[in-house]
Amino acid sequence: MESSPSAPGALARLRAAYGRRIRLPRRLKFTREGKFFVGITLGLGFAAINTANNLLYLLLGMLLALIIVSGIMSELSLRDLTVVRRLPLRAQVGRAHLVEIEVFNHKGRTPSYAIEVEDLRAGQPADKRCFFLKISPKSAQVAAYRRTPTRRGRDVHVGFRIATRFPFGLFEKSREVAAEGQLVIYPAVDPMQLPPAPGGRAAGSDTFVGRGHGEEFLGLKLMRPGEDPRDIHWRKTASSGQMILRERARETRPDVTLNLDSVRPDGAGDEWLASFERRIRDVASRAVAHLKRGDQVVVVTSGGGTARADRTGGADPLLRYLALLGPTSKPAARAPEAAQ
Repeated sequence: MESSPSAPGALARLRAAYGRRIRLPRRLKFTREGKFFVGITLGLGFAAINTANNLLYLLLGMLLALIIVSGIMSELSLRDLTVVRRLPLRAQVGRAHLVEIEVFNHKGRTPSYAIEVEDLRAGQPADKRCFFLKISPKSAQVAAYRRTPTRRGRDVHVGFRIATRFPFGLFEKSREVAAEGQLVIYPAVDPMQLPPAPGGRAAGSDTFVGRGHGEEFLGLKLMRPGEDPRDIHWRKTASSGQMILRERARETRPDVTLNLDSVRPDGAGDEWLASFERRIRDVASRAVAHLKRGDQVVVVTSGGGTARADRTGGADPLLRYLALLGPTSKPAARAPEAAQ
């Protein structure tokens, strides 16, 4: 009898469900002191069995009681805790940013002691932790850690690892909770000095209906304090008895186009990827410099993508596009059409 097409998928789901079922809710790890403590306990137990000494049995019972008390108190500290992550609005390669971690204790009477929260990220080792000495019942504590990204792209947070060594530091009990979060890391931007913009009307510029400092006049208006008296219309001022000012039209410059080669040649290795990252950093630096000068910037990639930014909207749309931009493959050559 042939199996149905959905059999492999059903088998994979059963394996995943079985894996979740047998996953332990807590993980226990021996500390250095805990290894010595357990070794001494085992040695004392063997000595008590061999000698039948009541004093050794009493000491063995005390040591085992400490282990039981440590497990109970550490479990009470880990129970009923909620962790929330607060990511910054933006982050950039080479610039440190803060990530806030808030832990809320939902227990009504029991505080939590010596709580360590580790922020877990997909595909990266966990290296950032926050420590909370005491979290009172029905209250929250906030801590933050500083991180400096080393590469651009999407930074995916998957959850937390909550651990404690309370009360004796013999064992580290921990549990993992899922908490997704994403942060887009912008490429690094270097300070760049652009040549000064040419004076007068730029080639290819156009006038825009609105107030500004262009060469063409838009209309007349009453003069306000602080405005340039060189634009006074003297004939209208003499006839009306009020100071009448010429209103100039705003002049817009053409877009500044920055080209970026994003097509990866066949057989390109790590050297091309390093060069691609340097080109992205250079384009981001030039784009930010032009935006500070008031230009409108358009980034055009050889793969066919475009991104636009101006001073009004800021550099965020363009930097986000560059942060998520990846190399594209070379398009296949189109086969010539057969002659009919």
